[in-house]
Amino acid sequence: MRRVVITGMGTVCPLGTQLPMIWQRLLNGDCGVAQVHQADIQDIACRVAAEVPIGLMADNAFDPNEHFSTREQKRIARFIKLGIVAAETALKDAGWHPTEEEDCDRTGVMLGSGMGGVNRIADNVEILLKQGPRKLSPFFIPSALVNLLSGQVSMRNNLRGPNHACATACATGTHAIGDAARIVAYGDADVMVAGGAESCINRIGLAGFAAAKTLSTAYNDSPELASRPWDKDRDGFVMGEGAGALIVEEYEHARKRGARIYAEIIGYGMSGDAHHVTAPPEDGNGAFRAMRAALRDASISTDQIDYINAHGTSTPLGDDIEVGVIERLLGADAAGAKVSSTKGAIGHLLGAAGAVEAIFTALAIHHRAAPPTRNLYAPSRLSDIDRIPHTGVDGDINVSVSNSFGFGGTNACLVMRRV
Repeated sequence: MRRVVITGMGTVCPLGTQLPMIWQRLLNGDCGVAQVHQADIQDIACRVAAEVPIGLMADNAFDPNEHFSTREQKRIARFIKLGIVAAETALKDAGWHPTEEEDCDRTGVMLGSGMGGVNRIADNVEILLKQGPRKLSPFFIPSALVNLLSGQVSMRNNLRGPNHACATACATGTHAIGDAARIVAYGDADVMVAGGAESCINRIGLAGFAAAKTLSTAYNDSPELASRPWDKDRDGFVMGEGAGALIVEEYEHARKRGARIYAEIIGYGMSGDAHHVTAPPEDGNGAFRAMRAALRDASISTDQIDYINAHGTSTPLGDDIEVGVIERLLGADAAGAKVSSTKGAIGHLLGAAGAVEAIFTALAIHHRAAPPTRNLYAPSRLSDIDRIPHTGVDGDINVSVSNSFGFGGTNACLVMRRV
C-alpha cells in the first residue's frame, strides 16, 4: 500500500480565512461565536452561531467578490463558495496546479457536505410559493447538490481524476479525507483534494436543529460562552459554518516534486452505532470501534498517541460519552493524555467540522503545539485526561488523532504522524 501525506491545507472558518492567523487565534483561545446576523431568528430559541467573518476583520475576512463574479455567485450556493475557496487555497499552499494531461488525470476531488445547499432550497421554496414555478432558476438544483462542490472544484482547476462526494452528517469531512487517502493508497490517484463545506446558518437550519433540541439556548446574551465542550454548564452545540480542504498526496510523488509535508495519514477507522437517529449509545461502542480500527490501520499502540482532537460538540450527552470512549481506548495511557475540542472556538461546522479539525490536528504535529478547549471551567465528568482548558500548550507531538461522529450513528477517525 502506498504512503499518503498532507501537502496543502486551506480553510474558511469562523476564525477567518488565513491559516497562520487562524492557528494563532486558536492557540490564544480566541472565539468565533457571536449573535447571528445572517438571518432573522428572533423567534428561534437559539440566537448565536459561529459565522465566517465578512467585513469585520479586513485582513482575515471572507469576501466572495474577490473570488467569484456576480453571475457565479447567483449560480452556486454559499457552501460551494466556501468550499471552492478552501480547496483553491489548499492547492496554492501545496504548490500543485497540474497542467500536463497525466497530472490532471491523476488528481481528483473528494469534498462533501452534511446539509448541502439548504439555504438555496429554502430560498427557492419561497420563490415557488410566492411567484410560481416559472420564476425558479435553471441553476437551482445544480447550486444545491452536495456533489457539485467537488464538481465545481474539478471544473475550475481541470482535475480529472476520481470525482466523488460524501454526506455523512457531522462525520462528512473526516470520511472524505479518509476515503481520499485510500484512493491514493490504492493507486487510483496521486493527489486528491479532500474535505468538506457547510453553510446553513439561516432560519430553516437553525429552527430545524432547535426543534431537535440540540442547540445551545442559554447564552444568547453572551455568545462567546455558548460553546463549552465538557463543561458542566453546557446546554447544546453552537452551529458554525465554513470549509476545510486538504491536499492528500502519495508520498513519493510529493517527495519528488519537493513538496512540504505537514503530516502523514497512517490510519483511518469507521463504524456504525446501529442505535439511534441522533444519540450515541451510552457506552460509546461505535465511537470506540472506529478509534480502535484507526489505530489498528495505523499499526500503533495507545502509548504513541500524543494528541487527540475530539469530536466534543458541547452537547450534554455526547461529550461525556466520548471521554469514556477515550479512557477505554487508552487504558493506563489515559492519565495526562492531551485531548481537546476546538469547537469551543469555532462552533460545530457539521459536514465541514471533520475537515477543519483534521487541519488543526495536522497543524498540531507541524507546529508541535496542541490547541485548547475554550470555556472549559468545570468538567461534568472528572478524568485524568488533560483536556487543555483555555490556552494551547507546546509539546513534542508526533502522532495525533481526529474524531468525528454524526447523526445516524456514523463514526470516523483519522490518525496522523510526523514524517
